[in-house]
Amino acid sequence: MSFQANRRQFLQTAAATGIGYWVAGGVQARESKSPNERIGMASVGVSGKGGEDSSDADRNGEMVAICDVDDTLLNAAAKRFSKAKKFNDFRKMLDEMGKSIDAVTVSTPDHCHAPAGLMAMRMGKHCFCQKPMTRTIYEARLMGKVAREQKLATQMGNQGTAERALREAAAMLRANVLGDVSEVHVWTDRPIWPQGGPRPAPAEPPANLHWDLWLGPAPVRPYANDAYHTFKWRGWWDFGSGALGDMACHTVNLPFMGLELRDPISVQAVTSGHNKDSYPKWSVITYEFPANKWRPALKMVWYDGGKKPDKALFDGDNVPNTGSLMIGPKGKLCSPGDYGGSYKLISGATPVKVEFRQPLAGPASHFREWIEAIKGGKPAASNFPDYASPLTETILLGNLAVWVAAGDGPGKECQGEKVMWDAKNLKSTNVSGLETVVKPVYRDGYTLDA
Repeated sequence: MSFQANRRQFLQTAAATGIGYWVAGGVQARESKSPNERIGMASVGVSGKGGEDSSDADRNGEMVAICDVDDTLLNAAAKRFSKAKKFNDFRKMLDEMGKSIDAVTVSTPDHCHAPAGLMAMRMGKHCFCQKPMTRTIYEARLMGKVAREQKLATQMGNQGTAERALREAAAMLRANVLGDVSEVHVWTDRPIWPQGGPRPAPAEPPANLHWDLWLGPAPVRPYANDAYHTFKWRGWWDFGSGALGDMACHTVNLPFMGLELRDPISVQAVTSGHNKDSYPKWSVITYEFPANKWRPALKMVWYDGGKKPDKALFDGDNVPNTGSLMIGPKGKLCSPGDYGGSYKLISGATPVKVEFRQPLAGPASHFREWIEAIKGGKPAASNFPDYASPLTETILLGNLAVWVAAGDGPGKECQGEKVMWDAKNLKSTNVSGLETVVKPVYRDGYTLDA
């Protein structure tokens, strides 16, 4: 295979669009609003990151409905959005207010991203969904499929995608600044919440929390004081996706964009052991990617829970607390931090002039790309069908390897079996028993497949 010839063809196509591969062959969102018409907005989740997303929605449209399962948080948000109708259940909100809603933001725990996003999109609503787009691989594939079928404007909330430095560094990787990259290393300082322990003692939920609605499609379990709501849900398999789901949509973003890291063929993990209820305290996950039309095969290693790449890879520099490192025969590219806001070429690599999609000027450019798409502009960079769905699939495949590497339980290091992956059919070809990890079973009252 002539990788260099195929790379030239690929770069010519990317340069012609001026925006990069992630919208090539993509779907143009249907034009639902004129540039001067206000967008009817609804927000599912209005605190934490949802507080930012709902504020961005209000600045760019007219907030008509807000939803949160916590009355205290909902009532606080209602003071900011005095004209919006309040709901605890997103299903009721969409049913009652559907005619007034054009677009929805989803900023809930991971396990409710897909149920809320799918219902909204099947009703023809444009969707902005926080990262990771979903908790499971099947949900990610389905979200992209529905968005494409409905021709909707979509965006995942991995805001680093709109960083100028990230787009420039990705373009340099596509322009062969490192030669044929053979290794990618990505690491994070998460988790910063408890992981790897037993399920806590049951307790009565506070009066302000609608616990059954918080559980949503997940299996029923008792409330436990300060163990799940509002932040520590990330460490539980039923609700979150661990450190990988929390941060990889940021830290893997640059190598994914620059090297087109889609459809891994295998993944294998070493972990601290876990009970298949709470994620392990740490994990190291190795992905193998096949060659594509313009680059050879390569591997990517993910590290969390205090694990990091070997310091020798950094030419004597200190290893950042979080970041990514790409290695090729011409040198290395390191991007420290969570969002790809800067990068550094080392080990002899020299910069090349590249073209790339320029981010919108001013604050919240990532969110405003979605607004422009709603109004008939180009698809947002992290739109579901072309970018966010395959990125999320790649990331969450690592959790299959983590599931397999449970071992004898927490505190006992385990290397799991290598999971061979058939991306087209979303299944392992050698490890059984992963079906519900790939595709969840929703509780009655929540819809996955239409």
